Amino acid sequence: MPHIIVKLYSGRNKELKTELSDNIAKAVSETLNLDIGTVSVSIEEVQKEDWEKTVYNTDILDNKDKLYKKPNYKF
Repeated sequence: MPHIIVKLYSGRNKELKTELSDNIAKAVSETLNLDIGTVSVSIEEVQKEDWEKTVYNTDILDNKDKLYKKPNYKF
């Protein structure tokens, strides 16, 4: 606990995804005062043409009450 899921466009290399995961885990552990070993991060790649349907509509629009950082774009 906690587990963070990052969804992003496909195409980034493994090293960049590892760096992102490490930075997120560090920020979460420091902010919540947790051992970094308790934090897990997964990355789900989404094709650009599928973003609106599989992420924006379901994870963003349908979850406004749970969304703490809102994007500045709309479809």
